[in-house]
Amino acid sequence: MAAVPPAPQSARRPRPGSVERPVNGRLYRGTWLLVGLPLLVLAFSVARPAALQPPNLPPAFDRADARSLAADLSLRFPGRIPGTTAANAAARWFEGELSPYGYAVQRQPFVADVPGRGRIHLLNLVAEKRGLSHKTIVVLAHRDDAGTGPGADDNASGTATLIELARAYAPTGGAAQLTLPYSLLFLSTDGGVYGSLGAARFAADSPQRQDVIAVVNLDAVAGRGPPRLVLTGDTARSPASGLVETVRAQLALQTGSDPGRPSALRQLVDLAFPFSEYEQAPFVARGVPAVTITTSPDRPPNGIGDSAGALDDVRLGQIGRATQNVVDALEQGIAITPGPSSYVYLGSRIVRGWAIEIVLVAMLLPYLVATVDLFARCRRRRIPIAPALRSYRSRLAFWAWCGGLFALFTAVGAWPRGTSTPPLMTNVHWPAAALSGLAILAGIGWLVARDRLAPRRPVRAEETLAGHTGALLALAVVALLVVATNPFALVFLLPSLHAWLWLPQVRGRAGALRAGVLLLGFAGPALLVWSFAVRYGLGLDAPWYIAWLYSLRYAPVAGAVIGLAWAAAAGQLVALSAGRYAPYPTAAERRPRGPIRETVRRIVLARRRHTSDAARRALHG
Repeated sequence: MAAVPPAPQSARRPRPGSVERPVNGRLYRGTWLLVGLPLLVLAFSVARPAALQPPNLPPAFDRADARSLAADLSLRFPGRIPGTTAANAAARWFEGELSPYGYAVQRQPFVADVPGRGRIHLLNLVAEKRGLSHKTIVVLAHRDDAGTGPGADDNASGTATLIELARAYAPTGGAAQLTLPYSLLFLSTDGGVYGSLGAARFAADSPQRQDVIAVVNLDAVAGRGPPRLVLTGDTARSPASGLVETVRAQLALQTGSDPGRPSALRQLVDLAFPFSEYEQAPFVARGVPAVTITTSPDRPPNGIGDSAGALDDVRLGQIGRATQNVVDALEQGIAITPGPSSYVYLGSRIVRGWAIEIVLVAMLLPYLVATVDLFARCRRRRIPIAPALRSYRSRLAFWAWCGGLFALFTAVGAWPRGTSTPPLMTNVHWPAAALSGLAILAGIGWLVARDRLAPRRPVRAEETLAGHTGALLALAVVALLVVATNPFALVFLLPSLHAWLWLPQVRGRAGALRAGVLLLGFAGPALLVWSFAVRYGLGLDAPWYIAWLYSLRYAPVAGAVIGLAWAAAAGQLVALSAGRYAPYPTAAERRPRGPIRETVRRIVLARRRHTSDAARRALHG
């Protein structure tokens, strides 16, 4: 019987540790076992928050009066755009509604820079019922609207509820005999539609801000939708779980079902990229327990058709009574359980934020261990990594150039300026001319950087492996910077780490597989863009809106810098996957002139050739 010839060498699977299979898969998989301990800690961190109980007294909230107030405000002063005559008239109307009840309404004027409108004068109104303690409970509602409709639900309903609650605790009449353990402050803010300007100013500068122990915000509380709680802050914090559970319990008691809350994934995204257009956000960012009650979605409606006839009286009464019960529960003189500084709600329980951070950081370990092992293997094989790191440096310089241009355009006013608050979502317009100029200047920067990055000769397999290793090491540094700034933001980074780690392993495989692994690494940033595009209804405007948040410095600058470092590593891996990578050239491979001098030389020579050709045509007719 004839012997079977051995399979050709090219058909054999490369052995582990070779240039073709450099990633230690066994080490990577084994390190995942270390994640089990943080998961166990996370399981034991789950807790059920306790709610404060109000006294067994029927609430005095009158939904008929509240509806009448909301209808009156929306009919008499529609289009209460901040800084307009209608907005000023609405402020006087609010003062007139409370003055018969013994309140000395304080005026707190301020000026804010609104994108697209410039500097406008705004006014917060404060009515206070003094208690035995200086500690203060705040109930607030913004009285302005976007001007696209009468603003009956958003937010005449919240303002009317605020007034009706203030009447129930009035310093005159039957309520004058009521002694409160804590002071009670009713805050009517201005500029709510422009990113909670009034709430942000009160939280930052008001003399009463130091004594605030809890905040309940009423925003569009008479809509047709079910009640919903908004918890997000302007930073990666969460409101005190005791306050949230108290509000949840009272809303469930009045409506017969639990109010809506964001899903666990959305809560995690909100901690990774803090953003909210509701007025609890600036308080939560400063560690003050605050929660918003609303019937609107994450993005407030545009206001068209928001008339008094569309108000839901039943919903208004339910939320009004629940809010009064919450205030009564807080006024028992029992301190709110602070709880963790951040958490994620899962049903009726919370998972503490520090436990989630530990799990996210632990999920870095398999990548870090495998990357360090890959670097060690390159060192043992004497594969130089320095040229690959220099290539990354050139890409990083290009992205730093783009970031610097964006900052320069911000400084000269190419983008709409404003305060560090979320801009109005109905006013999102791509600045086409400025973006075109930015793209042209960025293209010039790429022409300069490309001189050191373009392939000049065939690239050996060892050099390709070094290019992957250098990019993966850069991503490891990016991951550590994310941990140092906001560990929750690892949810945007982990997909790229664990997907792109295997790019060296699949570089000799089918193109579809390589493309799939490469695209999988962009799932994290895509999640952020998807959140704004779908959740907030921005669609294709989402990328520019996110960039706008950075230009206004609402989103932290450190996140933008880390994002540029990630983009440089992603660019190197894309070049490797496309076969366009080259290590940084040696001195012998480089041109005698640098990229800038070579670019200038080419421009000068091109102009000289054009001039000589024109002279020759003129001479010969």
